Amino acid sequence: MSGPVAPDGGNLVNGVVPLEARASLRQRAGRLPGLPLDARSRADLLLLATGAYSPLSGFMGEADYRRVVTEMRLASGHPWSLPITLSVNGEQGSALRAGREVALPGEGGDPLGILEVAEVYPYDREEEAREVFRTADPAHPGVAALYRQGEWLVGGRVTLLDDPCDPPGPFLRYPAETRRAIQERGWQTVVGFQTRNPVHRAHEYLQKCALEMVDGLLLHPLVGETKEDDIPAPVRLACYQVLLEGYYPKDRVLLGLLPAAMRYAGPREAVFHALVRKNYGCTHFIVGRDHAGVGNYYGSYDAHHIFAAFGPGEMGIIPIFFEHAFYCRRCGGMATAKTCPHGQAEHVALSGTRVREMLARVELPPPEYTRPEVAQVLIQWASEEGYQRYAI
Repeated sequence: MSGPVAPDGGNLVNGVVPLEARASLRQRAGRLPGLPLDARSRADLLLLATGAYSPLSGFMGEADYRRVVTEMRLASGHPWSLPITLSVNGEQGSALRAGREVALPGEGGDPLGILEVAEVYPYDREEEAREVFRTADPAHPGVAALYRQGEWLVGGRVTLLDDPCDPPGPFLRYPAETRRAIQERGWQTVVGFQTRNPVHRAHEYLQKCALEMVDGLLLHPLVGETKEDDIPAPVRLACYQVLLEGYYPKDRVLLGLLPAAMRYAGPREAVFHALVRKNYGCTHFIVGRDHAGVGNYYGSYDAHHIFAAFGPGEMGIIPIFFEHAFYCRRCGGMATAKTCPHGQAEHVALSGTRVREMLARVELPPPEYTRPEVAQVLIQWASEEGYQRYAI
């Protein structure tokens, strides 16, 4: 795959069945035993098959899993920070055999993909929690999801039975199409930005600072499963759209989607997000304060420090670390502790929790927090004018 940067592992994995083979494979999948998937596993299947998780071509086997949990590396030694696994209960696990195929149903029950079973193996959920999430507290949403999993993991290559880009959607979703768009624009350096929250002025400040250093910006919000109290993905995308219309150079920005589920793994997820964005064609990746964090489980800059676990150039993508940004009334603009001499009394920096509380009261977020156009999108949604008007 040509482009400004090679995919992770050198080649973009492609597990999507060619058009001419789909009908026969669907018929075959219909005769196979099925293995139910939750929303996160369906998202992982999609991202494995389309190359977003390159060099992985399927759910992890035991050797990869154990080394990722303890060392943030695949069995080959390649950097990788989060387990991409498929769990099954005891009854399901005992029915699976290496070398056999099982159908992976979509949300409606029809076969979405096929898994070639390579191995079924036990694992320690508490060990994974402590290593990956740095806590075994079941109140942590990622740990809670882990504890709900079955007691066995099944590894093997996956095949996707439908072209995820047919019909094409309004946003770039998968690595191959995103990389083509980057190529068409002639960008050699591209910075990726990850968020699961509505865009605000601190985001905009970081993005534009990074855009001064590179050819293009990939705004890449995560639109898979998140916590129940997170603002829905369609609303967040509407915020991005109104912001892009008025405040960004159109020839230097691409808006794409990452249809992955949030793990809320903090520092480890920051590394994961960077590696995935490399597969989408990014050469650089913005890592902000408390990236992918939740509650008080991680230090403000743990997501910066974790990148020191990898050698210079080893990840193949350059992290750009930013301080916490805020609006300073005295400065009359956005700043960080590195650039602003004024005290906290002059700073406006609202947390996601505080903004959700304001929206629950149908209270407009202040202009120091977000652009008025973005605030209007949020308040329209909060006032129940019509969630259905926002569509991905």
